[in-house]
Amino acid sequence: MLWNDKPYHTLDYELKRTYGEKIYKIALDANMTCPNRDGSCGVRGCIFCSAGGSGDFAAKKSTDEDAVATQLEKGIQYFHGKQIGKHFIAYFQAYTNTYAPIPKLESLYREALEEPSVVGISIATRPDCLGSDVLSLLDRLNREYADKFIWIELGLQTIHEHTALLIRRGYPLSIFEQAVKRLQDISIPTITHVIIGLPGETKSMMLETCCYLGRLGIDGIKLQLLHILKNTDLVELYKKKTFEILDMMGYIDIIISCLEILPSDMVIHRVTGDGPKELLLAPLWSLDKRRVLNTLHQEMKRRSTWQSKYCQI
Repeated sequence: MLWNDKPYHTLDYELKRTYGEKIYKIALDANMTCPNRDGSCGVRGCIFCSAGGSGDFAAKKSTDEDAVATQLEKGIQYFHGKQIGKHFIAYFQAYTNTYAPIPKLESLYREALEEPSVVGISIATRPDCLGSDVLSLLDRLNREYADKFIWIELGLQTIHEHTALLIRRGYPLSIFEQAVKRLQDISIPTITHVIIGLPGETKSMMLETCCYLGRLGIDGIKLQLLHILKNTDLVELYKKKTFEILDMMGYIDIIISCLEILPSDMVIHRVTGDGPKELLLAPLWSLDKRRVLNTLHQEMKRRSTWQSKYCQI
C-alpha cells in the first residue's frame, strides 16, 4: 500500500491531495510562555525542552507589534531561495500557543488566517491550556474561516504516567483525553506529538502509546526522536548513562512497528526530527535527516510493509 511513493500516509501526500500543490509549514514564535515555566505547574519546563520552547527553528517575533505577515516572510527566507510555492501553513510552534489572554490569541490567529497565502493554522499547545474560552474562540474562528483550517498540536509524548512524571510533563493522561474529546466535539483536528526513546521506555511501551492514539481517533501524529540538547535537564541523565540512546537502525525498527499499527487514515506529520546543530549532543546521526528517511523507506520496502499493515482498529 502506497501514498504516492511512500509506504505511510504522509502530510505531504495529504496536502497535495487537498490543494494540488506542495504546502510548507512556516514555524512562528509568538512570544508565548508555558505553565511549566512560569510557575503555574513548574519553572524548568519538560526535561528535554530547550530554552526555545521547541521553537528553535521558528521565525522570531521581534516585538508584540511585529506582524504575523512579517514573521511569515522571515520564515520563508529560512528556505534559502528554494522554490516553495505560494501557499503555507502558519505554525504557532514555540512554547504554549493558547496560553495567553483571549484578545491576544484572537488577534494572532485572525491575522494569520487573513493572510491570502495561508491555507490554515496549526497551533502547538498543552491539553491543560484548552479552557472553555479558548475552545469557544477556536470554534468561532473555525466556522468563520470555513475555507481554511485550524489544527491543534498536543505534546503528549507518552501515555505512561511514570514516564510523564520523569519528564515533568505536568498533567495526567485524563486531561489529554478530555482535551481531545472537546476538540473533536467542535471539529478541530488534533495532531499528537510522541517522543520515541524516552528514558526507561521499552519498544512495547512506545507501541502502546501509538495503539492508544489510534483507538482515540487522533487525526495526525508526529513521531519524534528523543534529542539530548545542551542546557536541558535531560543532559544530566544522559551524562550519568541512566538510559540508552537509540542508534539509527534501532529507531527505524521502532518507527516501522509504530506505523504498522496506526490506522491508514491517520496522517503522519513526522517520522524523525530536527535538533539544532549547535545544541544537539546526541544522537548525532539524526543530523543527516535525508539518510534517516531514505533508510526508513528502504527498510520498509525490504520488509514489504506499510502503515496499518497490522492495525486492529
